[in-house]
Amino acid sequence: MNYKRVLFIVLAILLLAGCSAKEEPALDDSKTKDQADKKNTDVKDEPRNKFPLTGVSSDESIEQRAVAVMINNHPNARPQSGLSKADLVFEMLAEGDITRFLAIFQSERPSQIGPIRSARDYYIETAKGLDCIYVCHGFSPEAKTMLDKGYIDNLNGLYYDGTLFQRSDDRKAPHNSYISFAGIQKGAKEKGYEMKGAPKPFTFLTEEDVAGLQGESAQKVEISYGLKEYDVEYEYDATDKKYKRYSNGEQAVEYKSNKPILLDNILIIEAAHKVIDEKGRRKIDLNSGGKGYLLQKGKLNEVEWVNRGGRIIPVKSDEEVGLIPGKTWINIIPDQPGLVKDVSF
Repeated sequence: MNYKRVLFIVLAILLLAGCSAKEEPALDDSKTKDQADKKNTDVKDEPRNKFPLTGVSSDESIEQRAVAVMINNHPNARPQSGLSKADLVFEMLAEGDITRFLAIFQSERPSQIGPIRSARDYYIETAKGLDCIYVCHGFSPEAKTMLDKGYIDNLNGLYYDGTLFQRSDDRKAPHNSYISFAGIQKGAKEKGYEMKGAPKPFTFLTEEDVAGLQGESAQKVEISYGLKEYDVEYEYDATDKKYKRYSNGEQAVEYKSNKPILLDNILIIEAAHKVIDEKGRRKIDLNSGGKGYLLQKGKLNEVEWVNRGGRIIPVKSDEEVGLIPGKTWINIIPDQPGLVKDVSF
């Protein structure tokens, strides 16, 4: 089936009929006292903490500060390093029809992250909303102004090339700049940045909520940003109960290890985009809110998105929609023509 591309973006969602949620078995009221006591004991043994950006339980400290890293998405930069460990990834257009990623790390700290690219103002705003340390290699004029004024704690490869940032020998510049988490920690210490202070948590679904999740069945989603090289496809894997990601038809995996990127929540939202210079740089309105689709467990729900305190969150009737504990990817597309759903049964 061919999908019509209009201006920058068309969202094609393939929906399979006949997929309804299974009913949960009724609770057995005849439980014995021993069973109840065992349940109480199990609760006490559960992890005490939940990471704020994934909702995943842990006995580890969850108080570390989040780090936001600008990740290169040029075909020559794929596969990338560290994306599978990001709690949250934002995908937005940079120049022309080229996208870049803003990967947020808080619950996991990969040994290597990259390739790293230059900053844009709307990526900086997004990182600021989560109180991140911002890591980039270069900047646009607007981004340079923000960074020079100290708008956000940051580490820039322009000033640490060959020290905190390392060049890989198996790729060519500008697709070969990397940083380790040890390098981020070292740079933060040198600049006096605080490494504690977890971001405000998102709302997450309970196990019962997940089991009863409703919505249209969405097994496959395709997004076009205009160039075939940046086409995105998400495919639901019923075995892993997660979405697999593909770029230009190739599955997104970790560089060298080939570990797949598996996602629990995919939020696709439209926002106003405006080209501001001859190089195709943009302004993206991440404050006004708008329409979105939320994909979870092979199901799709239409939502709205709002910016609350610098955080983009899905809502229905102004109430925050819960995420499934795990990894989340947010695709931000132009509102012209915006989200277009092509349904095939």
